[in-house]
Amino acid sequence: MIIAHLLDMDGVLVRGSQPIEGSVDYVAGLVAEGRPFQIFTNNSRFTPEDHAERLKAVGFPVSPEHVYTSALATARFVNLQRPGASAYVIGDHGLVDPLRRAGCRITEFSPDFVILGDTTSYHYEQIATGAELVARGAWFLATNPDVTGPTERGFHPACGAAAALIEKATGRQPYFVGKPNPFMMRSALERLGVSAADTVMVGDRMDTDVIAGLESGMKTALVLTGVSTRADMERFPFRPDHVIERLADLGQIL
Repeated sequence: MIIAHLLDMDGVLVRGSQPIEGSVDYVAGLVAEGRPFQIFTNNSRFTPEDHAERLKAVGFPVSPEHVYTSALATARFVNLQRPGASAYVIGDHGLVDPLRRAGCRITEFSPDFVILGDTTSYHYEQIATGAELVARGAWFLATNPDVTGPTERGFHPACGAAAALIEKATGRQPYFVGKPNPFMMRSALERLGVSAADTVMVGDRMDTDVIAGLESGMKTALVLTGVSTRADMERFPFRPDHVIERLADLGQIL
């Protein structure tokens, strides 16, 4: 029996700053019924507080505790791997803030890690500095492998695309902490206190959301309001448990 939801945000709940039809009511129903859920996003630009305020502004009855980001997972990963580490960070405050809270020192002088996240203003100088530090031996982490992200205008280059610049320049591949890495999935499930078998992963991308849920033992639902289309599904050797036009249609299935 499905009792918990991991809900991707961009492309499932919202597109840009606008809610997708029916998504507000679906989340309100989860809150009213006391069903455990996490709004589960690879978007590392914003803190959970920022994401919650953004969602509340367009009608979603959520709090920061309902939001789990790839930046939170990255901060947890760094703290487990090397407590008190130092890092050169390319990204917005949504990544910097949880790293600092986890005890990570932000510096460009001989850092342990180069950590890349999402931002709308990647600067060439930062990318070049990150590449130089990785070439010198810093461990290369990235919050997520998404190469594009949905906006009201279409798609824009995201963390995975920027990571490719450093990888090509250095020959060093990043370790992606966010979806589809099972580390992020397990971290969210532990936060909810539920098992994978009792959880459905709902997302708009075959290459991150669906495969992440599948490899973590969850039921999966692909919504067609974001990146992946029915035609795109044919490129992958796996299938979601459910394919729905929008999040609101999931209630009829579950």
